[in-house]
Amino acid sequence: MGGFHFFLAILGLVLLPTLCTSQDTFTRSRATYYGSPDCYGTPTGACGYGEYGRTVNDGQVSAVARLYRNGTGCGGCYQVRCIYPPHCSNDGVNAVVTDYGEGDRTDFIFSPRAYAKLANNPASTEVLFANGVVDIEFRRIPCRYSTPNLVFKVHEQSKFPEYLAIVVQYVAGRNDITAVEFWQEDRKQWSSMRRAYGAVWDTPTPPRRSIDLRFQVSGSSGIKWVQASNAIPADWKAGAAYTSAIQLH
Repeated sequence: MGGFHFFLAILGLVLLPTLCTSQDTFTRSRATYYGSPDCYGTPTGACGYGEYGRTVNDGQVSAVARLYRNGTGCGGCYQVRCIYPPHCSNDGVNAVVTDYGEGDRTDFIFSPRAYAKLANNPASTEVLFANGVVDIEFRRIPCRYSTPNLVFKVHEQSKFPEYLAIVVQYVAGRNDITAVEFWQEDRKQWSSMRRAYGAVWDTPTPPRRSIDLRFQVSGSSGIKWVQASNAIPADWKAGAAYTSAIQLH
């Protein structure tokens, strides 16, 4: 029995580095691209980002399938490198998930701008586009934006004051937004917003005052709640974006 426990202890020491660095390990898969008139992303992606989903990260974005995770995967950042010597760049592309899409055994369906970053020169870019599908390896990485603070975008389908839908933008780090709640002053309690789809959260009963929000964030440091007081003004407007004081890392 003592020998068995010793074996488990040694096994734990061997596996611990692997478990702690699992997100830094590359996974093999395949990638392709979708058509775009300007080579950027699409403003109608399943994450609900709108124009942000077309242009964020300079248009280097992707649709995913299994990484979508019912919308929780929206906004995740991945480093992707192709495996097709000698046509692939060393660093590949750092892309943001903005849409859902299924391909032929692919994990990523890139915007043309993102797909082109896989190649190491213009001639190789032509080769990769001609092939249409390429073997890749990928890993999740922290998102980094020139806009350091979280932005709360009121979705265009919102109707003041009866229906409020929001999208959280510029989620930095290796973090997922897994729940959103708003403060109900009359009941002195937090109430949950529904994940309508993708990264869109909504409620049919928004407060008739400035809105305090809090978010459950799941990341490399665990799960925590982050609160934003007066995140949305009382006279909010559909399509408006409100910058918070919150920064995630």
